[in-house]
Amino acid sequence: MNSDRQNPPLSYPFLRSEFLQALEDSESACESSGWYPVHLSLQSDPSFEDKSLEDKSVEDKSSENNSGENQISAFMPLYLKDHSMGEYVFDHVWANAYHENGLDYYPKLVTAVPFTPSVGPRVQTDHQLTREDCTQLIDEVLNVAEDTGASSWHFLFPGTEHLKLFGDPRLLQRTGVQYQWHNRGYQTFDDFTSTMISRKRKMVRKERAAITKQGLNVTIQVGTEISAEIWQLFYQLYERTYIKRNGTRGYLTEEFFKQISATMPEQIAMAVAWQDKIPVACALYFFDDETLYGRYWGSVDEFPYLHFELCYYSGIEFAISRGIQRYDAGAQGEHKIVRGFEPVETHSLHWIKHPQFKEAIARFLVREKESIALHIQQAQEMLPYRKD
Repeated sequence: MNSDRQNPPLSYPFLRSEFLQALEDSESACESSGWYPVHLSLQSDPSFEDKSLEDKSVEDKSSENNSGENQISAFMPLYLKDHSMGEYVFDHVWANAYHENGLDYYPKLVTAVPFTPSVGPRVQTDHQLTREDCTQLIDEVLNVAEDTGASSWHFLFPGTEHLKLFGDPRLLQRTGVQYQWHNRGYQTFDDFTSTMISRKRKMVRKERAAITKQGLNVTIQVGTEISAEIWQLFYQLYERTYIKRNGTRGYLTEEFFKQISATMPEQIAMAVAWQDKIPVACALYFFDDETLYGRYWGSVDEFPYLHFELCYYSGIEFAISRGIQRYDAGAQGEHKIVRGFEPVETHSLHWIKHPQFKEAIARFLVREKESIALHIQQAQEMLPYRKD
C-alpha cells in the first residue's frame, strides 16, 4: 500500500468548500449560469444544540466558521435553477409535460454538486448526521420552495447513508445506473486482466499495445506535479472536446481549474499522453481514500484506443497502485462494461409540489426502475470476467 496513506485521510472531494467555492468564484455555477446558490446550514453552539437554519453561500459558511460565532454543524448545497443542464439526472420530459399543461416547471431547487454526477455525501457535517437533521433540512428546503415559487426539489446522487437518512414520505425515489470498476485486491494490472475471459483479456492487451505502437507513452502526475503548461493544455482540450460534442465551450471556466489546482491539489491527478516528448492528450481525475473519479479528457488529434487508455486503463493502474477500491469513470458509456466496469444503481430523491404530477411521476418511476433493473441484469451478462 502506498505511503501516502500515512497522510491525513482524504474524503469525498466534490463537497469540499474549496471545490464548491471555486464553482462560484469562477462563475461556473452562479446566478448568470442558472445555478443560483441558496445553500442551507444547520447552526449550533459548540455542543451542537438548539439548531437553526439559514440560507448561506459557500463563502458565508467559510467566514462564519472563521469567526467562531454561529458555528455551523452541517451544510447542504442548494441551488435555484431555471434549466436542467449539468445535472445528469434527466427530467426534461417532466419539464415538457408541465409546459404542455400550461404550468411552470422552473424555477426548481437542486441539491447536487454542479456538473458532477458522482455518488457521495450531500451534507457536510462535523458530527454524525441524524434523521432529525435531515428532516429539518427537508422542511427548510420546502420553505425555500414556497418563498421562491419552485415547482420541485431534486436531491441528486446521494451516497447510501444519506439516501437512507433523507428517506421521507414527501419524496419520490428514482433509480439510475452507472458503471464502476472494483478493486478486488489486485496488486498489478495483470492481476486484474487475469480475471477476464481470454478473448477480452487479449482485447485489452491489444488496445494497450496500440498506444506504444503509435509512439505514445502515458504518465500520471499528482497535485503540484502538474505544471501550469499541462493545466493550460488540459483546458484547451476540455474546450475542444465540448465544442466538438455540442458546440459549446463546456460548463467550467479556466479560472475554476486554476483555483482548484491551487486549493486542493492533493486530490487531483492528471494522466498525460506524450508523443516525441510533447503532451498530446490529458485526462483529469479526482480521488479520495476509497474512490477514483474520472472527470474530463481531451486530445489534440485522433489516436486509436487513447481514450480507453487515459480514461480507463491508466486510471485502473493508478487505483491499484494506491489501494483505491473503486473507479467511477463518469456518467453513461455502456462501452465501459466490456472493459470491466460493472453496472451499479444510483439514486435520487424528488419532491414534486403539484399533487397530480407527483402521482404521474411516481408511476413513471416504478416503470423506469423495472427497466433499469433489466438493463443491469443484461449488463452483468456482458461483463468480461470468468465465471469460475
